[in-house]
Amino acid sequence: MRAEPTLAPKVASNPVLGVFWMVLTGILFVGVTALVKILGTRVPAPQAAFLRYAMGLVFLLPMLRPLMRLRLERRIWLMFGARGAVHTIGVSLWFFAMARIPIADVTAMNYLSPIYVTLGAALFLGETLALRRVLAVVAALIGALIILRPGFREVGPGHFAMLFTAVFFGASYLTAKVLSGRCSAGIVVAMLSITVTIGLAPLAAAVWVTPTLGELTILFGVACLATAGHYTMTLAFGAAPLAVTQPVTFLQLVWAVALGALVFGEGVDVFVLLGGTVIVAAISFISWRESVLKRRAITPPVSATKV
Repeated sequence: MRAEPTLAPKVASNPVLGVFWMVLTGILFVGVTALVKILGTRVPAPQAAFLRYAMGLVFLLPMLRPLMRLRLERRIWLMFGARGAVHTIGVSLWFFAMARIPIADVTAMNYLSPIYVTLGAALFLGETLALRRVLAVVAALIGALIILRPGFREVGPGHFAMLFTAVFFGASYLTAKVLSGRCSAGIVVAMLSITVTIGLAPLAAAVWVTPTLGELTILFGVACLATAGHYTMTLAFGAAPLAVTQPVTFLQLVWAVALGALVFGEGVDVFVLLGGTVIVAAISFISWRESVLKRRAITPPVSATKV
């Protein structure tokens, strides 16, 4: 009996290397959250986000020539603009939340983005939402309720900001999924950086506070760590299937809890750990099912919806 052809791209079978790169990715992104936490609230969230993306444009210099030769139809340009707009809002909300709630809460609630992508793919891309997927989505939403515990703990503006951050990052990823079928990955990433920088510029100008040299250094560090994190994440995807690397993202929550407790004096909330575990388990299950069914992978890795 002949095996079914796979619709997903073939990935090299080196799970140990894939796990290594994903572990390193998690460390880099936890470093991003730590630096933003150190930055504090003196620099307004839109301005901090703008400076992070503006300074990150230096990494696009190798893409300058291909971008200048770019010729696209109007609909694609509009999609790039739409993605930049939703990502702009998401990044601003993320910076706002990061300065106001514990690192562990931000990390755990960011896990919701792939769940929103799964729902969005069913609503807008015609993906089948089978019963197992529905149950996994419900489990993830229960995980979010465990983290928030409305009525049992104070749910502040930072928590609400993270709920919407996950929605906007999910929308950004879905748009990127469509664009990646029409443009190279390098162009999609470069256009995101450019459109988000442009989108954040007027928001930053409206609340501008002259940053100190120390604050600029921190934000450049954020840009470096975030860029490195996305690069090592790409290496992880090239080494092992998503079904192998996705569960490793749970370590980001472990490190976030440890960092918050040891460096920033934040309490260890077992409910945040429990809720984050439930969400990651749900995402990992969906990724595993996509792998088993050899279907076109839609559910993104958690790290793909980072700043």
